[in-house]
Amino acid sequence: MESSSAMVPFPLLTTPIESTYRPCTIPYRFASDSPRKATPAEVAWIDVFRKSIASFRKHAELDDSVSDAQARAAQFSERYGKILDDLQEDPESHGGPPDCVEEENAKSLILFEQVVTLFDNTEDGGKRLENLIRGVFAGNIFDLGAAQLAEVFERDGLSFLASCENLLPRPWVIDDLETFKSSWMRKSWKKAVIFVDNSGADIVLGILPFARELLRRGTQVVLAANDLPSINDVTYSELVEIVSKVKEMKDGREYILGVDAKNLLIVNSGSDLPVIDLSYVSPELAYLSNDADLVVLEGMVKHPEVAEFLGGRLYDCVIKYTEVIP
Repeated sequence: MESSSAMVPFPLLTTPIESTYRPCTIPYRFASDSPRKATPAEVAWIDVFRKSIASFRKHAELDDSVSDAQARAAQFSERYGKILDDLQEDPESHGGPPDCVEEENAKSLILFEQVVTLFDNTEDGGKRLENLIRGVFAGNIFDLGAAQLAEVFERDGLSFLASCENLLPRPWVIDDLETFKSSWMRKSWKKAVIFVDNSGADIVLGILPFARELLRRGTQVVLAANDLPSINDVTYSELVEIVSKVKEMKDGREYILGVDAKNLLIVNSGSDLPVIDLSYVSPELAYLSNDADLVVLEGMVKHPEVAEFLGGRLYDCVIKYTEVIP
């Protein structure tokens, strides 16, 4: 579902949102900070983007669909670095941080059936859920927007299945898995809205198997993706294409490896940010979310300052589940 209108607040936020909702958990900037001078936290994030330049440039140089890939990659590297320098000098320059795009979708699609089969072969419902959650985290590890992970990916490659097994041991820094598992085992949700994150293994091997399991349980699933590219986040148009490749037609109906996909919807969130701000979403997403009884936001601890703020470890997992009692 395309987005075409002015942005609106996410309808399930507690009102008034001005006093009850803050999209940024970590206070990167205070009212007393000079708008023309980068704060230490902002400088740290600019450095995260700067360290990613080499990886993005290398991937761009290898794009054989572009005749002058190396020249354009060099131009990107120079311009992107200059923008980051400008932002560090003056945070209000350029109107905000720049965007990059990275895709690993094709490689992940090859593994999709194998990964889903492994999940399906887990007979115990609670254990299957835990494996699916671990798959979401493992997929999110494949984040070429995080400089440290991009370097590991380039040097050693990453195995999705190995990542599932090698997540940091529980308890995680925020670990409500058992509470969520208890709810999962005693009820099914009517409608789930999932805010997706990265391209590649994250969406294909992490989120889609989880969404398929919800569909199997009778839940309508809404996948919300960015309108425009931001770092390596999957976009709405990319997600539509990805989902079309995992669907199959049988007797006039669409299935995802044997599970009826009629209740799977894809919506443009209207965002062009690498983070989620629920105070500005597309009217289409707001409309579809009005009667949702499960909202999922995915991610994990992939930056040192986040680990420090939460009191956890780098690459720690976060599963926070809050049940709203009507």
